[in-house]
Amino acid sequence: MRWASAVKNSSLRESFKYAFLGLTEALRSERNLRIHLGAGAAVLVLGFSYGLTFLEWLGLVVAIGLVFTAELLNTAIETVLDLVSPKLHPLAARAKNVAAAAVLVAVFTAVIIGIIIFGPRIW
Repeated sequence: MRWASAVKNSSLRESFKYAFLGLTEALRSERNLRIHLGAGAAVLVLGFSYGLTFLEWLGLVVAIGLVFTAELLNTAIETVLDLVSPKLHPLAARAKNVAAAAVLVAVFTAVIIGIIIFGPRIW
Protein backbone atom coordinates (compact mmCIF):
# COMPACT_ATOMS: atom_id res chain seq x y z
CA MET A 1 0.00 0.00 0.00
CA ARG A 2 1.31 3.44 -0.88
CA TRP A 3 1.99 5.95 1.93
CA ALA A 4 -0.82 8.31 0.88
CA SER A 5 -3.32 5.45 0.82
CA ALA A 6 -2.20 4.26 4.24
CA VAL A 7 -2.69 7.72 5.75
CA LYS A 8 -5.99 8.26 3.95
CA ASN A 9 -7.42 5.02 5.33
CA SER A 10 -6.05 5.49 8.86
CA SER A 11 -8.29 5.62 11.88
CA LEU A 12 -8.91 8.78 13.83
CA ARG A 13 -6.63 7.45 16.56
CA GLU A 14 -3.83 6.87 14.05
CA SER A 15 -4.34 10.38 12.64
CA PHE A 16 -3.80 11.87 16.08
CA LYS A 17 -0.79 9.61 16.56
CA TYR A 18 0.77 10.92 13.34
CA ALA A 19 -0.01 14.52 14.31
CA PHE A 20 1.65 14.15 17.71
CA LEU A 21 4.56 12.36 16.05
CA GLY A 22 4.96 15.35 13.73
CA LEU A 23 4.82 17.77 16.63
CA THR A 24 7.40 15.75 18.56
CA GLU A 25 9.68 15.57 15.53
CA ALA A 26 9.37 19.30 14.90
CA LEU A 27 10.13 20.14 18.53
CA ARG A 28 13.13 17.82 18.46
CA SER A 29 14.57 19.17 15.22
CA GLU A 30 13.51 22.83 15.02
CA ARG A 31 15.34 25.26 17.28
CA ASN A 32 12.99 28.14 16.47
CA LEU A 33 9.95 26.10 17.47
CA ARG A 34 11.57 25.40 20.84
CA ILE A 35 12.28 29.13 21.19
CA HIS A 36 8.61 29.88 20.45
CA LEU A 37 7.58 27.22 22.97
CA GLY A 38 9.72 28.87 25.64
CA ALA A 39 8.38 32.32 24.80
CA GLY A 40 4.81 31.02 24.86
CA ALA A 41 5.37 29.39 28.24
CA ALA A 42 6.85 32.62 29.61
CA VAL A 43 3.84 34.58 28.36
CA LEU A 44 1.47 32.09 30.01
CA VAL A 45 3.33 32.43 33.33
CA LEU A 46 3.17 36.21 32.98
CA GLY A 47 -0.54 35.95 32.23
CA PHE A 48 -1.17 33.98 35.41
CA SER A 49 0.83 36.47 37.45
CA TYR A 50 -1.21 39.42 36.16
CA GLY A 51 -4.64 37.80 36.45
CA LEU A 52 -5.81 38.35 32.90
CA THR A 53 -9.43 38.60 31.82
CA PHE A 54 -11.09 35.96 29.66
CA LEU A 55 -10.70 38.06 26.50
CA GLU A 56 -7.04 38.75 27.25
CA TRP A 57 -6.42 35.01 27.67
CA LEU A 58 -8.24 34.41 24.42
CA GLY A 59 -5.97 36.88 22.65
CA LEU A 60 -2.84 35.28 24.07
CA VAL A 61 -3.90 31.73 23.23
CA VAL A 62 -4.76 32.74 19.66
CA ALA A 63 -1.45 34.60 19.29
CA ILE A 64 0.58 31.66 20.62
CA GLY A 65 -1.35 29.24 18.42
CA LEU A 66 -0.81 31.49 15.39
CA VAL A 67 2.95 31.52 15.90
CA PHE A 68 3.13 27.75 16.45
CA THR A 69 0.98 27.07 13.39
CA ALA A 70 3.07 29.37 11.20
CA GLU A 71 6.31 27.78 12.42
CA LEU A 72 5.02 24.25 11.82
CA LEU A 73 3.82 25.14 8.32
CA ASN A 74 7.16 26.81 7.62
CA THR A 75 8.95 23.64 8.72
CA ALA A 76 6.71 21.48 6.51
CA ILE A 77 7.27 23.72 3.49
CA GLU A 78 11.04 23.76 4.00
CA THR A 79 11.12 19.98 4.42
CA VAL A 80 9.16 19.34 1.23
CA LEU A 81 11.31 21.81 -0.70
CA ASP A 82 14.48 20.14 0.54
CA LEU A 83 13.06 16.84 -0.70
CA VAL A 84 11.98 17.98 -4.17
CA SER A 85 14.73 20.53 -4.75
CA PRO A 86 17.91 19.39 -3.00
CA LYS A 87 19.97 21.82 -5.08
CA LEU A 88 19.47 25.52 -4.53
CA HIS A 89 16.78 26.80 -6.88
CA PRO A 90 15.54 30.41 -6.96
CA LEU A 91 11.89 29.36 -6.66
CA ALA A 92 12.63 27.05 -3.73
CA ALA A 93 14.54 29.85 -2.02
CA ARG A 94 11.66 32.23 -2.66
CA ALA A 95 9.13 29.79 -1.20
CA LYS A 96 11.28 29.26 1.88
CA ASN A 97 11.71 33.01 2.36
CA VAL A 98 7.98 33.64 2.03
CA ALA A 99 7.21 30.84 4.51
CA ALA A 100 9.72 32.35 6.94
CA ALA A 101 8.10 35.75 6.41
CA ALA A 102 4.76 34.23 7.44
CA VAL A 103 6.34 33.22 10.74
CA LEU A 104 7.75 36.72 11.14
CA VAL A 105 4.32 38.28 10.57
CA ALA A 106 2.79 35.87 13.11
CA VAL A 107 5.47 36.75 15.67
CA PHE A 108 5.04 40.50 15.10
CA THR A 109 1.28 40.07 15.52
CA ALA A 110 1.79 38.12 18.74
CA VAL A 111 4.18 40.77 20.07
CA ILE A 112 1.66 43.53 19.34
CA ILE A 113 -1.06 41.55 21.12
CA GLY A 114 1.32 41.06 24.05
CA ILE A 115 2.08 44.78 24.20
CA ILE A 116 -1.64 45.62 24.14
CA ILE A 117 -2.36 43.18 26.96
CA PHE A 118 0.71 43.55 29.17
CA GLY A 119 1.84 47.08 28.32
CA PRO A 120 -0.57 48.94 30.61
CA ARG A 121 0.13 46.50 33.45
CA ILE A 122 3.91 46.70 33.18
CA TRP A 123 4.26 50.44 32.55
